[in-house]
Amino acid sequence: MKVLVVGSGGRDHALVWKAAQSPLVSKLYAAPGNPGIAELAELVPITHVRELAEWAERDAIDLVIVGPEAPLVKGLADQLERSLSWG
Repeated sequence: MKVLVVGSGGRDHALVWKAAQSPLVSKLYAAPGNPGIAELAELVPITHVRELAEWAERDAIDLVIVGPEAPLVKGLADQLERSLSWG
């Protein structure tokens, strides 16, 4: 499963750290991430909501975990629902 964790703080690092331990996760990404997160996941330097949703669709991301509230307030969940095929 390809997983994207959105965020760059300590909470997001904990989410990435735990996801990295799962045998179900084949590829782990973080946007925008930080140097500590970069040790565990590939960083995606995208912060714009629409661009991030489009990237997730292009890269066939299976699961998106959003740590901070700000991307949700900016409509990330809505954009992901419009961009990704849920099924």
